[in-house]
Amino acid sequence: MIDIQQKQDERFMRVALEEAKMAFEAEEIPIGAVVVCQGRIIGRGHNLTETLNDVTAHAEMMAITAAANTLGGKYLDQCTLYVTLEPCLMCAGAIAWSQIKRIVYGASDEKRGYSSITTKQPFHPRATITTGVLAEECSQLVKDFFAKRR
Repeated sequence: MIDIQQKQDERFMRVALEEAKMAFEAEEIPIGAVVVCQGRIIGRGHNLTETLNDVTAHAEMMAITAAANTLGGKYLDQCTLYVTLEPCLMCAGAIAWSQIKRIVYGASDEKRGYSSITTKQPFHPRATITTGVLAEECSQLVKDFFAKRR
């Protein structure tokens, strides 16, 4: 039986996947993210590194900035971040600084994910992490993107 939290995680991860598909269409690495507070999406984003010619324009960074602007403050300590791929160390740092309460990601990233670089949990000490939500769909989108480029 699927519990309520799992259903909610899948629902919001599907929104993050829609963001990732927008990145795919724009020929960006297809990663999407949404920030949710009290059941409402307050920030969303997808990779824009090529479009903006900015190595920091990752999906998580875009979603965090949008969420902070929505709330009018830099701390997102009552929020959950949904992201289709395991955050890199740069994004993990931004997630920690924003004090996001819960991080939910789809697919692991063995090459550039934070866990490939450090064994320590880089997020806020009270943050919780849920992994593997719609992992196959999230992973397949990235695989399809790189297969298309070859």
